[in-house]
Amino acid sequence: MKLYKLNTHTRGCNKSYDADLVMNLKDHPNANVGDVVEIYVPDDENGTHLLLQITEFSGSCGRDVISIESGIAIAFKLRPYSNVVMRIVNPADVALDSIEITFKDQYMGRSEMWRLKTYLTDTCVYVNKKIDYNDMQIRCQVYEMWSQGERVASGVITDDTKIVFRSSTSMVYLFLQMSSEMWDFDIHGDLYFEKAVNGFLTELFQKWKKLSCNHEVTIVLFSRTFYAAKSLDEFPEHMRDCLQLDYKGRFYEDFYRVAIQNERNDDWCTVLGQLRKLFTSYQETVLRYHERQHMKIPPATNSTATQGNFLEVLNISLNTFEKHYLDRTFDRTGQLSVVITPGVGVFSVDRELTNITKQRIIDNGVGSDLVCVGEQPLHAVPLLKFHNKDTTLTSADDYSLPHWINLSFYSTNKKIAYSSFIPRIKLPLFVSDQALNADEGEENERNFLSCKQSEYKHNSLFDYDAYDEQIFQPLPAQSTCSLQRVVRAKKTSVPSLETYAYRNNDWENLTPTQIPAMRRKMSDPDIHHGTSAMLAALPDTTNLSESLASDKNSRRTIVSIAPIVRPGRALINPFDPSQVTIKLTSNRRRWTHIFPKGPTGVLIQQHHYQAVPAKIVPAGQRPLQQIHNNSQSSTTNNNETEEYGCDPGEQYDQLSTISMLSKSVSSHSFVMGDEKIDFFKRRQNSLLNALPANVPNLTATQAKSYLWGATGEQEWTPAITTGVDWKSLTIPACLPITTDYFPDKRSLHNDYVISDYTLLPDDVNHEYAQSRAIYRKPLSTEEVCKEIVSQRLAQGFQLIVGEERPSVTCTVGGPTAVPATSAVLPVKPSESNKEYLLSIGRIFHKISLIGSVITVTGYRPRHPYPPINVDYRYRFHAPQHETYEISGVNFTTEKLENFNWNHMDLYICTRGDVDYPLMESLKYWRYRMYLLPRENIVNKIASCQRCDIFPDVTVDNTSEQVDDFVRLIEAVSKLKRQFVRKARQHDTPRITEKHHNLLNSPQQSINARPKLDNGRISRIFPATDAAAAAGLAARDDQDDGFPVDIQFSPNATLLEIFEAMKHPVNGVGYFSQTQSLPSCTFLSYDALMWLKTRLNNGRHPLELLEAMRKERMICHASGDWTKPVVAGFVFYYVIQQDKNAKDYAPPLNDYCAFVNEWLEIEFQGCSFLWHDEPVITPVPNFLRDSPAPQSWTDYCSNKRVYRQSHLEIDVNQKSDRMEWGHVKHHTVLQPGFAFEIVVEWVTSSGPIVSDLIGGWMRKANQFNFLVSVPADPMAEPFTKKSDPLRGPIFIPLCATFLPNGAALFDEFPEESRSDRMLFLQEAILAKFGFLPCVLEKKYSIGKDLPKEYQYVHCTGNMFALIRCATNNYQVESPTLQEANFTRCVYGHTNNTNVPKKVGFLWSWNHMIPNKKWKAQTINNSSDGELFQLKMLKDFREFCSNSDQRLATFWSHCQELKRKNQTFEFNNNNNNNDEMKIK
Repeated sequence: MKLYKLNTHTRGCNKSYDADLVMNLKDHPNANVGDVVEIYVPDDENGTHLLLQITEFSGSCGRDVISIESGIAIAFKLRPYSNVVMRIVNPADVALDSIEITFKDQYMGRSEMWRLKTYLTDTCVYVNKKIDYNDMQIRCQVYEMWSQGERVASGVITDDTKIVFRSSTSMVYLFLQMSSEMWDFDIHGDLYFEKAVNGFLTELFQKWKKLSCNHEVTIVLFSRTFYAAKSLDEFPEHMRDCLQLDYKGRFYEDFYRVAIQNERNDDWCTVLGQLRKLFTSYQETVLRYHERQHMKIPPATNSTATQGNFLEVLNISLNTFEKHYLDRTFDRTGQLSVVITPGVGVFSVDRELTNITKQRIIDNGVGSDLVCVGEQPLHAVPLLKFHNKDTTLTSADDYSLPHWINLSFYSTNKKIAYSSFIPRIKLPLFVSDQALNADEGEENERNFLSCKQSEYKHNSLFDYDAYDEQIFQPLPAQSTCSLQRVVRAKKTSVPSLETYAYRNNDWENLTPTQIPAMRRKMSDPDIHHGTSAMLAALPDTTNLSESLASDKNSRRTIVSIAPIVRPGRALINPFDPSQVTIKLTSNRRRWTHIFPKGPTGVLIQQHHYQAVPAKIVPAGQRPLQQIHNNSQSSTTNNNETEEYGCDPGEQYDQLSTISMLSKSVSSHSFVMGDEKIDFFKRRQNSLLNALPANVPNLTATQAKSYLWGATGEQEWTPAITTGVDWKSLTIPACLPITTDYFPDKRSLHNDYVISDYTLLPDDVNHEYAQSRAIYRKPLSTEEVCKEIVSQRLAQGFQLIVGEERPSVTCTVGGPTAVPATSAVLPVKPSESNKEYLLSIGRIFHKISLIGSVITVTGYRPRHPYPPINVDYRYRFHAPQHETYEISGVNFTTEKLENFNWNHMDLYICTRGDVDYPLMESLKYWRYRMYLLPRENIVNKIASCQRCDIFPDVTVDNTSEQVDDFVRLIEAVSKLKRQFVRKARQHDTPRITEKHHNLLNSPQQSINARPKLDNGRISRIFPATDAAAAAGLAARDDQDDGFPVDIQFSPNATLLEIFEAMKHPVNGVGYFSQTQSLPSCTFLSYDALMWLKTRLNNGRHPLELLEAMRKERMICHASGDWTKPVVAGFVFYYVIQQDKNAKDYAPPLNDYCAFVNEWLEIEFQGCSFLWHDEPVITPVPNFLRDSPAPQSWTDYCSNKRVYRQSHLEIDVNQKSDRMEWGHVKHHTVLQPGFAFEIVVEWVTSSGPIVSDLIGGWMRKANQFNFLVSVPADPMAEPFTKKSDPLRGPIFIPLCATFLPNGAALFDEFPEESRSDRMLFLQEAILAKFGFLPCVLEKKYSIGKDLPKEYQYVHCTGNMFALIRCATNNYQVESPTLQEANFTRCVYGHTNNTNVPKKVGFLWSWNHMIPNKKWKAQTINNSSDGELFQLKMLKDFREFCSNSDQRLATFWSHCQELKRKNQTFEFNNNNNNNDEMKIK
């Protein structure tokens, strides 16, 4: 065995030492780049064996010497200068079964994950290896690897390796169930709340800190309040809006208290104090919320955990999660909702809501973890008990064991000195007889064992075990899978299941009584999916332990010794759920690829373990394997719990060799992130080799699975204890991109509808290339095929992999007969033939590429589930709100089979052509931004102590902002100028005689600075400060960046001016040659600024340009003669050019194609930049005789608010895929307004889009800045896409501040008053620094709905909205949103036609990362007050007229108006008509 001397090197310090492993080629004549070598110290028994890949050879390395990177050497305890063995190994021998990769602070979409998996295939990895995938700009790190049933330190990733992606920056919702048990004590004398917060949450936050997670967290306390009332009339009017009725006819109301909303913290432990504070007052606040003086309300009680709003909470988080494509951020991936309950994992639920929740959680791939701080019961949990709406004595109860919830039990490690016993139930409270009689008829969960001894003495003669065995005996073998099979006799797919039960109060007559055939709904979870455990004929009480406790409620005890007539399906006993197996489904296998395989070849979940040591069992019995419990546990984000098991009857011969990690190891759970020494050991002869060869591959051989647990591969036994799945809660897994379930031939034929279509990308592209105005390199057929697969992955599909899966091609008339090997995906018989299988829910797609033809075959369920819609009302209290506001939301299942894949595939094929636009239903990603003027507000507010300091403190730098804007749009359009405009500072020709003249005549300079002409927010400057005004004028004059070379005489002809404009050096300046732009193209804004500096006789530059167009000297750059000259970022070109010049390019002559290619933006309200205009009136809009219009849409030549253009996304040419998208933008820029830009994409990678937008943000950085804003800033309740846990804060405006209670605007006609009120509100917002945002009209024309206007603060941190506050509009049928707005925000009423309070809606911009948010503390404030909260407080004070601030503002405005009228009167007397009367 040849030994080599080991050196170490540091990467990067020497060009020839840039790889992990460097060696000399002469030593290894047979080695090739790409080979995998094993390196270890020869005599070290426990030494680790390191695997590395040869990436390069180096001559600089000496003979018999190898060098490895020093960090790796330290991790694997390889000492420098020691002798090591190195040999080449066969990659198949060291292949990994699964690998976990973590990443942080970045967005990685599912199609990027697939590309990364392809990139990593056939590479060698080791623990903590950093992976940089430059093509996609992805950085990640290896976290854990499994091979042949154990954890290993290095290995090779092959095609079959399952890659699990875990994100340490996820969106995490923590829900604390504040049910009545939170105020009970556990066995250690702690309140369950203390156990949850001081125990579980404290530990969780410490783990987050240790692993430096950076999750975006929302923490919500929730509970359900029951009211003891028989009818709605017992409730006062103000309570009725939100009440709901449950299946037993009880009135209840659900409360949500949002403690933390979308925050990121380095240390979360500071939040615990806040939660403890909320806890002290929570119950009292909620139970007494509706109390008013002299008003009687029904008594309120807090529900138990079982009766609580558990499923509603999951759905509320799903409503936010499923909109992930709307508010995309680029610094987080993954979604997790965690419910922390003091219960034991049993919930009483509505069947329909269960079906909705299940489908949504599985389809959306969202992790849902349930953490119980109660004691783990002795039956299988989580257990859902369906509400039994049938109240007849004989009706049976139905149960379900959801596999889509990942369950953890948290127990503190406190020890009691005298006992090591761990109770598995919570002991009931002792209740006296009197109390019992009081609630005779009620099912009281607490006193389930409190019936008298004598009442159940006779029961003790009973052989319960024999009885159970009889009731729960398995069905005959052939009918086990009847759950899955659809009854064909009728046309519907509903099996009519007849259930038998026994009357328990009739002891003598022991014959079965038949229940009316309970025809189950189509939407039952277990008919088609067969996943739910159904427990019929078990009692209606909530705790199963109550079953035989009392026969007071005559339905409870079920006793029969008579022979049992079997019902149509097996009843599932939660104390032994493994008796029933069900057919596998794709839902069942959706998350399984995130679990590692244990030594027995089945998937394991590391936080489940059994306290029973492994021992040899007699034949025929099932072995109990021990599962190691390790806080390294390996679950997910997701809902599933993993387990061991195989079919009854199968057993292992050599069981004794399967020594799983011994108990001692399993109990010492080592902390995540510590050195993982245990698994660095060399895999000696791997355990798998000791197993018999026929260890079942469950997916292939076994079409059945257990009901309980995530994969159905492990049998449930009472000895299984569940710990906490810390891994899932700290670094949640993303939905795996692979799965392994595909229906068999028969099922495909019977249960699915098949459709297919073919794509011929080459033909399509050929056709489009001819009709297209702009040529773009088309995607090759193979690229189209890859992109089609990518899009399905991005929408939640999974690639189906698996060796023994039968080939699909021989199923129902598949288009082509591919050889049977094609089941291994992707198939590579020849380069041009590929086949991919994908699935989501019960939808399967097969995409096959043969030659240049792509065939897409879709398999849809023949009997889809009916869509379900649940309307839910609740009260929630968000941060900074003052009350629990009413809200409503819809929970609906999505019809995935309706997604228009054909449209999407053609969109890809034609590379985003206008014929196939992106539609809302395609769920494309978007990133919405506002461009705002940069003001350093926070410091100014700090020095002023008040926030209504606008516009006094702001300088009017409109011209710089417009220049900055032009630079930004040039960057977005990727345009370059032939001659770069000079930088401002070096403009020497600027200081001319004209400059001095201006300085000497202050009056003229003021006239030269008119304000926003049509703008409704007039900026008022103190006209006396001549020096300041002159300074403004001096800066504003001629500041266009063009060299001044000529001044035109007053009578210069159009032709002379035109010739000077064309001058190559001193002219307007053209753009460099760019595809689809004609040569000699310039911007109308540039031309206007160029003309302004050279005309001094009052000729209007815009009129000159229009005259040139009419004379056919210039034309719109699309070649369209009819387009007049518009001032702004609009392209025009010089017509007279030498057509034979080598760089001549003609226009497109296709206006639509041109507009799809280039952003064109009209400039409004800044014509003073290129033409001196008279000063307009300083009178506030709400006091003018004829107010200016509310938004530029009212007076623009362009009535469209938005326009969309094609966007090339991969500017730096980094990506290995074709990337493009679209940019949607405002058609008009007006200073003083927010300018909106939205990037939209489907065929792009998150990191690349992020790169592009980051570049823009750096570009627009001097006088403007881009800020990310949510798709729905106000998040008003009852709106369709609204976040259910957000809502606007209503701030009323005091309208009675005038002396003697006079009404505002009395002097104006009545019909204008409501508008004037809006203008007043707008003027107040302007004082606080809010800018208007122009939005598309929400409603169809013709509906005379109230006007509404939205504003954004100039820092981008908050939004405000104002609505018309009068009742002079009539609405025949108010929309939900309108009705709600009235009710929730303007007092509680459903009638839209009542007068409403005037006020503002205020909301926060949750898209700004909260570290930036928190950075804006006001330095000299006493308590480090946040700028945002100071703004809100000050705005509230102003609107309530504290310190007479509102009244002062009003009188100041009236004073301005009075002065202006005097001024105008005097001017008119002097016949000086220069001032335009407004």
